[in-house]
Amino acid sequence: MAQITLDNLAHSYLPYPSRDDDWALKQLDHVWNDGEAYALLGASGCGKSTLLNIISGLLVPTRGRILFGDQDVTRQDTVERNIAQVFQFPVVYDTMSVRDNLAFPLRNRGMDPAYIAARVQKVAHMIGMEATLGRKARGLTADAKQKISLGRGIVREDVNAILFDEPLTVIDPHMKWELRTQLKALHNEFGHTMIYVTHDQTEALTFADKVVVMHDGRVVQLGTPEELFDTPEHTFVGYFIGSPGMNLLDADISGNTAHCTGHAIPLNGHYKAQNGKIQIGIRPEFVSLVSGQEGLPVTIRRIEDVGRHQILRAEFAGQPINAILPEGMAVPSDANRLKFDPMRVNVYVDDWRVKPLHSVATSQKEAV
Repeated sequence: MAQITLDNLAHSYLPYPSRDDDWALKQLDHVWNDGEAYALLGASGCGKSTLLNIISGLLVPTRGRILFGDQDVTRQDTVERNIAQVFQFPVVYDTMSVRDNLAFPLRNRGMDPAYIAARVQKVAHMIGMEATLGRKARGLTADAKQKISLGRGIVREDVNAILFDEPLTVIDPHMKWELRTQLKALHNEFGHTMIYVTHDQTEALTFADKVVVMHDGRVVQLGTPEELFDTPEHTFVGYFIGSPGMNLLDADISGNTAHCTGHAIPLNGHYKAQNGKIQIGIRPEFVSLVSGQEGLPVTIRRIEDVGRHQILRAEFAGQPINAILPEGMAVPSDANRLKFDPMRVNVYVDDWRVKPLHSVATSQKEAV
């Protein structure tokens, strides 16, 4: 197991990068703790797999260093780094049995046969393939082959890290949930450093201790699932995490008030004057439908019943805005305004969250 440090790391697939857009990975400076489970989350093309391949040794970065503990491994190959990697599509030996596929990494390192047999049996149980241990891999479904590949990646206990590059793409939905649960149990039991690449927020949030959200080659936030939900540090995090994602409205900020097209929205803090593209963000869970004169006047477009709750789709000054309503809640005919919880409103300048000078709650406490 190892602490992983990204030191001034950046990468371009071009020989002479000169513009910001030439870099597949912009500068990264992060320390990932030994023994934690991380998820690299982001849309296709954001740099997730590039970063994973640099960590694994399949790719040498254009600039910077990567350290495992105190050791600089930037130019070491995968074997020297002592990591295991599971790829998006199955990588198995078709002529071998399932048992031999799972045992191969251990036999290749001269492990004791009794240990190999016990470990293979345990991993086969974890991936639900005990009944097929004697079968050849050839002829098995893609789903089954990927489970073999996954099992071979986790069969070793002595690795510095286990890397997963969207490993559940070809797995059926029910098995995805089971395997995620098993991977989490494996991590809790053995404490491997794990890095899991995915574009699926559910996979990321249920698997990881901390989620690394990437956008346009940058890490825009590294935090726990709770931190990503409560305080997205970048508008992309607010948009990408949650269903539906965070509401974003253009605004002007004055003290503890946001002004959206002439309507005042209270904030839980005093902000200094801001320049640039200014927006406020609030999750649909903290938006209420009200009648009267409070809140923003909206045009309700539709209400979607998704079982656990209802999603109200509305529009304000040409901007879409969503609210989560309780399941079964009747919508009054005269309700046409949305009210925000001031404690849950974030302020963004040029897509990055800015903090208030001090909160309203703090001001009130000091006044007392």
